[in-house]
Amino acid sequence: MSKRVSAVKRGGMRGAAAPVLLGLGLAAATVQAADGVFELGTVTVVGAPEKGHAVEEAVVNQDEIAGHNAATVADAVRWLPGVSLTRNNRNEEMLYVRGFDSRQVPVFVDGIPLYVPYDGYVDLGRFITFDLAEIRVAKSGASLMYGPNTLGGAVNLITRKPVKPFEGDARVGFGTGQERQAAVNLGGNQGLWYYQLGASYLDADSFPLPGGFKDFKKKPTDTGGYRENAYRTDKRLSFKIGLTPNATDEYAMGYVRQEGEKGNPVYTGTSTARNAVRYWRWPYWDKDSLYFLSTTRIGSDNQLKTRLYYDTYKNGLDMYTDATYARHDPTSSYKDVSKGLSLEWANFSFAGHELRAAAHYKVDEHTDAAAGKEPEKHYRDVTTSFVVEDSIALAERWRLTLGLSRDQRDAKEVYLWPTGSTSATNGLARLSYALSPSGDEVYAIASRKTRFPTIKDRYSARMGTALPNPDLKPEQANHLELGVRGTPWAGGQGQAAVFYSRVRDQIQTMVVNSTACGGSTCNQAQNVGRTRNTGLELSLAQQLSAQWGLQANYTYLHRTNLSDRRITLTDTPSHRLMGTALWRPQAQWELRGEVEAERGRNVAFSGSAQQQVVALGGWGIVNLRARYRPRPDTTVDFGVANLGDKWYQLADGLPMPGRSAYVNLGYRF
Repeated sequence: MSKRVSAVKRGGMRGAAAPVLLGLGLAAATVQAADGVFELGTVTVVGAPEKGHAVEEAVVNQDEIAGHNAATVADAVRWLPGVSLTRNNRNEEMLYVRGFDSRQVPVFVDGIPLYVPYDGYVDLGRFITFDLAEIRVAKSGASLMYGPNTLGGAVNLITRKPVKPFEGDARVGFGTGQERQAAVNLGGNQGLWYYQLGASYLDADSFPLPGGFKDFKKKPTDTGGYRENAYRTDKRLSFKIGLTPNATDEYAMGYVRQEGEKGNPVYTGTSTARNAVRYWRWPYWDKDSLYFLSTTRIGSDNQLKTRLYYDTYKNGLDMYTDATYARHDPTSSYKDVSKGLSLEWANFSFAGHELRAAAHYKVDEHTDAAAGKEPEKHYRDVTTSFVVEDSIALAERWRLTLGLSRDQRDAKEVYLWPTGSTSATNGLARLSYALSPSGDEVYAIASRKTRFPTIKDRYSARMGTALPNPDLKPEQANHLELGVRGTPWAGGQGQAAVFYSRVRDQIQTMVVNSTACGGSTCNQAQNVGRTRNTGLELSLAQQLSAQWGLQANYTYLHRTNLSDRRITLTDTPSHRLMGTALWRPQAQWELRGEVEAERGRNVAFSGSAQQQVVALGGWGIVNLRARYRPRPDTTVDFGVANLGDKWYQLADGLPMPGRSAYVNLGYRF
């Protein structure tokens, strides 16, 4: 079993029973915040004239997170239609939404950008869900109010807000691979003010290897029953205090401290390339966030919202020479700082209109210590955005939303290389027809979204193999979507959507003639890519009886490389099916069976210089979960994931966990 470098490391949930009808995966969520949801953290809050109007966001709520034993954000969002995950050779869990990756679908916490400024990525396996109220995922119809870079959508993690004078919950749990978790949330709402405190801990030494697993390396490193160098520790502390002087105004200040460390399991596939095998460990992966959020009513028809934040990201990478992990190069350390301000104004004075305007200002700084081999390198970007959106009631059942934004990114400080500047225009149009007063509708969306190239895209030398390109332009995507959602029959909730996305100026690596890299050629990122994503999403939740409920969603995705059809696009499945059956035989018992299956996933062959692609086999796994409530304030959750001990992968040579068991005890104050 994997061990740490040092023995010293760094560093129930819900009282009310969930309804049998499962709403997971259905995007028809209303903007009116549920009890316990921090409404200041939502990006678009519909004003009083249209409160309850449906928005284009899929929602995973607190009960669904707990029911699926989703300890991390990655585990929670994987159940939504159109969403898939991959786990790369850096042991990062990355999100894909309709074929768009984590750089193109940025992650926010209470509307504040979360992604790392240097490369635009965020490891969703590092973020624990224990202090979240809900997770919202928007796709092609994502509001422009989120700000820049929402080329393929946006993910917003919304924290809790207390509703009682004193409330809280605590949780402890244990699982296979010596997994340990603990969390406590305390809060109180005193009318004029409130507070919320959360602390959580998630730790594991390894995870079980699946049945039939084999390490194909000439000198195997994984020969036992557990994955080597697969340890992880994540700790999170959050605090928030708010002032609510009246029914319309709210002011909140918060702080979040997150600490993590992890191992990087070694490649086990058939590639013999030298760079396929990495002996890596991250001794720290830390983040601090300080923020202020507010909403103020100005008169009867105006509202002003503000977001002010200061985030720091620090991580270190130790690269070892072999599987003994006895000696490593100097720690490669990175530090990123992100600070910004967003102002949003809403006006409801015009009959049938909800007019909004926003301004975003964000400064991103990156410092690269380059493993102590070179002087520190500093980079600083400034991004600005101006947005206007109007939601118009055309008639009793018709609604039209129009949006326009202008974004700009300026490189203010760049180590050695020339600075650069670029800009982009985004647009959104959404037309809907209400089939019923309860929220059933048909809709059509047309949008144009962009993503600015990151500091890494423009300036990384890729360890001396690449030339910078400070004049990279934004990637652009045009989206079309047609859909219907609502109640097709008694006890059912359904959604169907077809989508089409065409991307141009996509950033791809090209080979150019140059002697700067020690030979006759260099790699360089250029705006040469053109791709097309088309697909279908279907979701249905059905209540069969007072005790039985079913839910399923299916996604079909077809991606085409229009620049060169010989090159296969990777890391997303063509077919993905998720299903859940819920049975509540008694008031105290809730039993859940889950199915997850996919096929048609192509991935890069590890270490291949010729960009070889491997077609992974289709797979399906079954999970069984149970919840027992001996009393209203106490829950016992236990279950088994990957019941059949299936050997499957999301990337070449990186097996996913085999059969795993867990038990959690929750208590609500």
